[in-house]
Amino acid sequence: MSLLLEEDQPTDLEQMVGLSRRGFIGAGALCGAALFLGGGLLGRSALAAGVSAGNSQLLGFTGIAAATSDSITLPPGYKSSVLISWGQPLAKNGPAFDPSGNGTAQAQEVQFGDNNDGMSLFAFPDDRHRALMAINNEYTNYRYLYPHGGLPQSAEDVRKAQASEGVSVIEVQHKNGQWQFVQGSRYNRRIHGNTPIRLSGPAAGHDLLKTAADPKGKKVLGTFQNCANGKTPWGTYLTCEENFTDCFGSSNAEQKFDAAQKRYGAVVASKEINWHLHDPRFDLAKNPNELNRHGWVVEIDPFDPQSTPVKRTALGRFKHENAALAQTRDGRAVVYMGDDERGEFIYKFISRDQINHRNPKANRDLLDHGTLYVARFDAGDGNPDRPKGQGQWIELTHGKNGIDASSGFADQAQVLIQARLAASVVQATRMDRPEWIVVSPKDGQVYCTLTNNVKRGEDGQPVGGPNPREKNVYGQILRWRTGNDDHDALSFTWDLFVVAGNPGVHAGQPKGGSSNITPENMFNSPDGLGFDQAGRLWILTDGDYSNSGDFAGMGNNQMLCADPQSGEIRRFMVGPVGCEVTGIAFAPDQKTLFVGIQHPGENGGSTFPEHLPNGKPRSSVMAITREDGGIIGA
Repeated sequence: MSLLLEEDQPTDLEQMVGLSRRGFIGAGALCGAALFLGGGLLGRSALAAGVSAGNSQLLGFTGIAAATSDSITLPPGYKSSVLISWGQPLAKNGPAFDPSGNGTAQAQEVQFGDNNDGMSLFAFPDDRHRALMAINNEYTNYRYLYPHGGLPQSAEDVRKAQASEGVSVIEVQHKNGQWQFVQGSRYNRRIHGNTPIRLSGPAAGHDLLKTAADPKGKKVLGTFQNCANGKTPWGTYLTCEENFTDCFGSSNAEQKFDAAQKRYGAVVASKEINWHLHDPRFDLAKNPNELNRHGWVVEIDPFDPQSTPVKRTALGRFKHENAALAQTRDGRAVVYMGDDERGEFIYKFISRDQINHRNPKANRDLLDHGTLYVARFDAGDGNPDRPKGQGQWIELTHGKNGIDASSGFADQAQVLIQARLAASVVQATRMDRPEWIVVSPKDGQVYCTLTNNVKRGEDGQPVGGPNPREKNVYGQILRWRTGNDDHDALSFTWDLFVVAGNPGVHAGQPKGGSSNITPENMFNSPDGLGFDQAGRLWILTDGDYSNSGDFAGMGNNQMLCADPQSGEIRRFMVGPVGCEVTGIAFAPDQKTLFVGIQHPGENGGSTFPEHLPNGKPRSSVMAITREDGGIIGA
């Protein structure tokens, strides 16, 4: 979830030293660039010609117009249905959703959580008609959660909010021609803000993770602010803790925070969440180390309802958006991650050991051992349409690259707990809010949404390279190809796959977007990403839906589909009023697309999806199919 343009995000970041401008050097680099762009350098005119012709062999649907209705809008021949909505009981005879807001925290702990975001589908190996879905529940809307519609007023209110977040694991079954939620399945499970979770990896047990309630620093209560996700080759789910600092505050109005606390966004007055007023665990005056116990990637086994989730500290602590899995040529796991805040970084982790594909359980601690890196991008070639350049991964290991006691790090555990500060020491590139990252199943290229950054050009954030526009309100999608096509490589080439914009309002200007943006497909704030098996790139947005000013003609938030080879982009779906479109998964046969509709009517104006008189909007997971039963997007 991106908080629109995040006008109120902290900007107390360390000053970075920019890299010197450099372009490609030599014919070998030029050939590498040609390969990186799919076999040929696509100039503005060539790309524009391909897009205008609409000749993609990959996109088989008719692009749709922008919309502002309180409904799901799809291309001709497609339909949607609700798979599950906030508050739906997971057990048979469980407490039903109470639209009045009077439902209890205890009830919410066994109901589908609120504001669903990233998700993954796990098919049963012996039954193609059954699957599990792990679905993030990022945050909750107090406007609809409580009957009083305001900030929490009691410990019970806070516990209900905590119960609304985390992860929901559900079973789904393909029956009567469609996928359906299986109420009462033994696999159905909630993991929420008070669920016991184990800390593992190099930082587990460190003094910075110890509290009075957990003097060993190895057990923590809860996961919350769960944004996007990852799916491992060994069948586990990775949920990512993003805006965790928003949940903390201080009862001491004069409290001073150290550099690390400030860098992660600690403030006295909680950002419109206010858990600290009724739950001392979130009061930084009483439990300062509790802040360090959140902001991790959490691994969950969806097929074992009794298993304890694990926070994998080797992957670093920051405001995680998602975790994209890849594999090195010699079989080790790679996890790409973005830190979703203005001016923060892109990371990757490479495991020490190889993935054991024959024995999935042998990989359960694979993510506890390995090396964390952060990305540094050059200034690129300055192409005004789709710039390209080179980059490298810088190791974040204590004792290397200036990360040591002299720069404030006592050991590797502190490097991981304060990963943002370590990344600044090595002069990583400050980015326009890195959100979802995905890896192409066809050629291994990696894509990352840089959703927006209204402070670009200020606060020590230079304009250039993969962040080419000042006061960036539209965002862009970055793409890179690893050296030697091996995710183990520490060098890469990059380009911008698309630069979002509004060619209707800003024709011929940088705010108009790249040449593959037209009045028919324009959008702002790309957020979610997903590939299907055929290699189509699906783009989900969480931006300004005012449909006015810079955003005139864009309508509600939407989902688009792109051909990575030609660069063509078509609008596939538009969501209801006030929503974010987020979270994507495909059925194994690619004939059903699951997509999340988060916070419909966040500022009122929606009764989605039930459309009852005076009804309360509910975040939901939608199932989209073709009326002829065909493959989505083809």
